[in-house]
Amino acid sequence: MNTALTSSIAEKIRSLSLLLMLIAAAVVSVWAVLAVPGPVVDKMLEADIRKQAELWQRRVTLHMVNAEEAFEEGIIQPQDAALLTLFTEETDVYRYRLLTSAGEIFWSSRSDEIGEFEANVFFSTQVSRGEIYYSSRTVPAFEIDESPLSDSYDEGITREVARIYVPLMHNGHFDGAIDFHTDITDLRNTFIQLARLSVALLTGVALLAMAIAVYVIFKSNRFRMNQLRQRSKTEREILDEQLRLAREVQLLGELNEWLQSSRSLDELFDMVARFMTHILPTAEGSVYVYSNSRDVLDGCASWNGGTHKDHIHPEECWGLRRGRTYEFGASEIDFVCEHAEPHDGRAYYCFPILAHGETVGLMHLRALSDATEEFTQSKKLAQMCAEQISMAIANVRMRDQLHDQSVRDPLTGLFNRRHMTETLRKSINASQKSGIPLSLIAVDVDHFKKFNDNHGHDAGDMVLRAVGSVLEQACDGEEVACRPGGEEFTLILPGASQQDVMTKAELLRQAVEAIVVRYGEKALPGISISLGVAHYPQHGTMPQDLLRAADEALYEAKAKGRNQVCVASGPEQHPRDPSVQKDCQKRSGPDAPIAAE
Repeated sequence: MNTALTSSIAEKIRSLSLLLMLIAAAVVSVWAVLAVPGPVVDKMLEADIRKQAELWQRRVTLHMVNAEEAFEEGIIQPQDAALLTLFTEETDVYRYRLLTSAGEIFWSSRSDEIGEFEANVFFSTQVSRGEIYYSSRTVPAFEIDESPLSDSYDEGITREVARIYVPLMHNGHFDGAIDFHTDITDLRNTFIQLARLSVALLTGVALLAMAIAVYVIFKSNRFRMNQLRQRSKTEREILDEQLRLAREVQLLGELNEWLQSSRSLDELFDMVARFMTHILPTAEGSVYVYSNSRDVLDGCASWNGGTHKDHIHPEECWGLRRGRTYEFGASEIDFVCEHAEPHDGRAYYCFPILAHGETVGLMHLRALSDATEEFTQSKKLAQMCAEQISMAIANVRMRDQLHDQSVRDPLTGLFNRRHMTETLRKSINASQKSGIPLSLIAVDVDHFKKFNDNHGHDAGDMVLRAVGSVLEQACDGEEVACRPGGEEFTLILPGASQQDVMTKAELLRQAVEAIVVRYGEKALPGISISLGVAHYPQHGTMPQDLLRAADEALYEAKAKGRNQVCVASGPEQHPRDPSVQKDCQKRSGPDAPIAAE
């Protein structure tokens, strides 16, 4: 009787507590509907207006004849002024100003502001450093230019206005800024109403669910309470199992996400080793992947005290030989895989890793000495891990293959123009920071069109492949050989002195001159190349300038008889001036002197 009374009192206390919680939740919900949307909407509007302001700035500067000069000198051209006046009619901006780097207003949609100076501290402390400044405030409606309410002087009518300063930066230098004003009242009110409606719906659903729960608890009887007590142990066990499964699913999801974002196989296997320690704590393991020759598998990773060999043969694993998962210890008669020796009798799995129907590797798992039972129950989870790893390996290899195809010339195997431009830009940036030398060699096969006309395009392709092979073999370290197109080639040589670059160019010329290309039953005529050399920063500081200088040196080599090396002239000399003397060299033997630059 005492137990029943205690249970009844406890049930009433719980019901009362839930009712109070329901009331408290209702109060919190009302507060959330009324108070929360405002700050959230303001943050959303600020992010949106910041993006819009960058587009407004771009539209303003694109409409100007010379925006950089206008902001530097603080002078607006008449044709620019006419176009700038139309900007407020085409956008949500009702007022904007153009300011120089010193803060002087040299154009404004309000002409009376021209000539004034920006006095706010944030202009010199924040905007001048290239940072966008945003603020919003409530103003009387009559301050809004061209607004239907601008004629009303009733101070009770207000509008919400956003003001944003967008700096103009050029080569890291602050040229000035544009100050935009836009009326966000209607947009803000609309967003707040939608946000309140959303919060109200969500809180309403939550309150309804809570009310239903309270109602169900109120209607519960003693029989149900006794039944819950009897089932508590079973439910606790089920909950523990569900938590374990949920953790495994979560870890599998995280493993898949990390594996899909890996940039290389080495990074992928490092992730596998770290995750498998948590996903399968009762097993030590290792991963092997087929080498490119597919005659052996290379050991890539191991975890939980497991080890892997440098190489194993496919015949050493029963799982690979049988083409399916091999479980040692599951049958009355088992055979140990050679790669698992020395073996101490513990159960283990060998999972072939498959990708697109092809076996790409092997995952080997062995039970820890004190967790054999748990190990045998984890086979399905281990199989899922093997499938995740197989898909990730296939994705990395496919991504590497597609990337290689996107940056390689299909005929010669050299890098294409796209990769050449990216590499040159990166090399120039590295040279700017570290001061290491950088040179460029432009190469062109002499009389290639005539060669194609006389011997056919197939023979011409063989010549291009032969020249490309010579150039590729000549590249060491970070040096890159490219084929931008046709019979033109380019070498990017970071870290080499100018004298070494000239030596390499001459050796390339000699190596190509010594090529013998056979086509069918006969040897093709001898090949020669002309080369143009340009050095950074002597002949240019931008990729296009350096390429142009190398090309002009190449044209000079061709004009002087081909089959020679020429160095670009300095930037102060006009490349087309016949009086300009370029350094060219043509060798007939390995001991011919190299012209000094």
